Amino acid sequence: MCLTNEINSCRRCASSCNSFLWEWHVNSIKYASGYKYQLLNTYTISIPIHGVSAHTDYISLTPTGELTIKKSYAWDGPSGPTFDTRNFMRGSLVHDCLYQCIRLGLIPKHLKKAADTILQSICLEDGMSRIRAWWIRKGLEIAGKSSTLPSRIRKILYAP
Repeated sequence: MCLTNEINSCRRCASSCNSFLWEWHVNSIKYASGYKYQLLNTYTISIPIHGVSAHTDYISLTPTGELTIKKSYAWDGPSGPTFDTRNFMRGSLVHDCLYQCIRLGLIPKHLKKAADTILQSICLEDGMSRIRAWWIRKGLEIAGKSSTLPSRIRKILYAP
């Protein structure tokens, strides 16, 4: 008997699957690759994005601009030709959450510019030099749009 319809997460077997396939699914893991960091505490910040809300298992954005990122959220840190420095980590966390919400269609695409500005502001607040923060912002203006596309949603992988 297949329990696929009761579980709602088995992609590998249909309602006519045999018990071998079902056993394989039960013993497999589901994961995503490409992350470098994992948040060890829940983090909340007030950001200047208002009038929209977004909610995932790890991200909550309220219409008043309160962004909460839950413990265990994984992100890839600063991207591009850069170094992962302490004055870039908090900004990259918030920025990656906002880009993820855009990719998932939870907030409008036009908020990309606001997400980039928020990253720059947080980095400056955390002690980054003005020239480096400006350079990062320019890089996002030139090459960051592709990171907000739905095609950049990480694929779910299975093992074994």
